[in-house]
Amino acid sequence: MKESKFLLFFFMAVLLSSPLFSQASAATFTGRSSTVVEWFEDASEETAVPVYQYILFNALNIDNDGMNFKGYGRLATDTQDEVDVDSRLYYAFLEKKKIFSSRADLRFGRQFVVTTAGASVMDGVDLVFNNVGPVNIRLFGGGDATYYEDYDQDDLLWGTEVYGLFWQEQLQLGLSYMQKWDESELTKELIGFDFDFDKVNLVNIYSEFQFNYINNVVSYFLLGGKYYKNPKWNLRAEYLYSLPVFTSTSIYSVFAVDKYQELMAEYTYNIALGLRAFGRYSREIYEEFSDANVFELGVEKIRTDRFSGYLTGVYRNDDDGQDLKGFKVRAAYMFNEKIHGGVGANVDVLDRRIDFENNEDETTSSLLWLYGTYYFTKRVNLQLKLERAESGLWDEYYRGRVRFNISF
Repeated sequence: MKESKFLLFFFMAVLLSSPLFSQASAATFTGRSSTVVEWFEDASEETAVPVYQYILFNALNIDNDGMNFKGYGRLATDTQDEVDVDSRLYYAFLEKKKIFSSRADLRFGRQFVVTTAGASVMDGVDLVFNNVGPVNIRLFGGGDATYYEDYDQDDLLWGTEVYGLFWQEQLQLGLSYMQKWDESELTKELIGFDFDFDKVNLVNIYSEFQFNYINNVVSYFLLGGKYYKNPKWNLRAEYLYSLPVFTSTSIYSVFAVDKYQELMAEYTYNIALGLRAFGRYSREIYEEFSDANVFELGVEKIRTDRFSGYLTGVYRNDDDGQDLKGFKVRAAYMFNEKIHGGVGANVDVLDRRIDFENNEDETTSSLLWLYGTYYFTKRVNLQLKLERAESGLWDEYYRGRVRFNISF
């Protein structure tokens, strides 16, 4: 990922020189620096101590006419040389709104593009034509930077999206299309459709549909609805269908894969300001395994003063013997204007933690944690988190993280 490291170093240089540019224009600069040190044991029980330097940077109105630059990335290294940690440039792009007679918006650079047809990190152009009749038309394309290790000039993607608001702006419709190429070979071709109907203070009905054109199968479908006429309570129900999409060049594309389906119903009751109780039922439907019934009952407090937290009981039952009786709990308290801390636990709820960097699935059966934040000022704080986890895949292990944040 040499090009990403080069861009990230350039990005940090721009950040350090921003005070000089701010004196010569009407640009404003905001951002955040986060220095992170982690500690954990890998699968070989060797201790890893990775260090990360994250930079979030925004330069607004840099041309005195509404042009903005936004970027976010990190530098990374493992001080013990036990695990591979890479530097990343998550996004760094210029954006300009109201170009072409104020009818279009433009983004250029590394950016995250998302549509119902698919999503990716892209080095390229995203152009939106607004109010073309009743709709907006979006065109995007460039290098597919998702494949960090072997990203080259032949890894391309492009797509389009047409979307708009209808029926007194209560109905939102979208139609999207995306292609991905790897070394000049078409690897993904996806079509997406979505709608969202929201009758304020009554009902919200929504759906997403994705079709894998290369394999001629439906790859994703979601249909849901929420009834919320009464401000004290609401009822939500969803149906989910999911089938993995592999690139046509992947070895996994020649194997049969199982679809996953889920039915869910949830009732929520608002007890008081920031305090709600809920009950949820999910039916997990598998092809090769027995279906499972999952029941959750809990209460949640959003912080409106000093205390926040939740308590949820979970019961999972299936005929294969994967029964679970567990709970989730978290409690946090703002002790004063300087100190905020809390504790939490997930016990026998199969909490899935996927390490995307190393492609590892740490499915935990119990996870306990302690965390806290000390605010030196409103813009400077220090965060600490300690975790203890165990599962059927891993023995007991510990993990720690310290994060020092400076906002500007």
